[in-house]
Amino acid sequence: MRWARIDLEGAPTFGIVEGNEIETVTGTPFGEYAGTGRRLDLGSVTFLPPVFPPTFYCVGLNYLDHILEQAKKKGVEPNVPQQPDVGYRAQSALIGHGADVIIPADAPERVHYEGELVVVIGKQAKNVSEADALDIVFGYTIGNDVSQRDWQYGDRTMWRGKNCDTFKPMGPWIETDVDLDSLETSVRVNGKPVITFPTNNMLFGVEKYISTISKYVTFQPGDVLWMGTEGSSPNLVDGDVVEIDINQIGVLRNRFVKEKQ
Repeated sequence: MRWARIDLEGAPTFGIVEGNEIETVTGTPFGEYAGTGRRLDLGSVTFLPPVFPPTFYCVGLNYLDHILEQAKKKGVEPNVPQQPDVGYRAQSALIGHGADVIIPADAPERVHYEGELVVVIGKQAKNVSEADALDIVFGYTIGNDVSQRDWQYGDRTMWRGKNCDTFKPMGPWIETDVDLDSLETSVRVNGKPVITFPTNNMLFGVEKYISTISKYVTFQPGDVLWMGTEGSSPNLVDGDVVEIDINQIGVLRNRFVKEKQ
């Protein structure tokens, strides 16, 4: 099943995607809901982030090639994590499929995409074993962890390098039926393929991260966990369109627009 969240006459509304249509529902996929019978063409709706998470978890350095490439660019020895590394992002940075990513007017040129699998939690949970971890997953969506590298590495924290308004596109919907081992991520910039990689080829998988986090923090329905990225990105400029395609889930597409001085 595919769940989307759209702007319906000014109000965030969940719906179930079937083919090229979405049927709106009352309620929420994390609780009780009922179909309204109202169907809309997907091409006519404004997508919102498919969930507004209580907590926005993110994974750092979870693909080996990405670690090696970033270390090479910085001229340092690669530091491969020996255990899961967990961080957070700002909910205020989230936008939906089709919305514009706004590059701040004073941002240096190294603005990059990061195509990521996003795990959506469906149940309240604490102290979850790896064997039971997928039982608390509601489904999966796609994220673009947009990054301004000079700010990311130059500031003491990632407050603007990772968390500027619009820097976290997510969508287009949540897919509840996914085979992790069969997933493949492809990224296109202006229609040109730039990278393809096995999505689940991670240093630490979904089960490991869920189990590790839940030892210390209680998951809530609607929490999201972004699982990291592979490879490296070209510098993105005004007008570039980035598409992140994960088979079985869909395509997240966003245009990059440079803010006027």
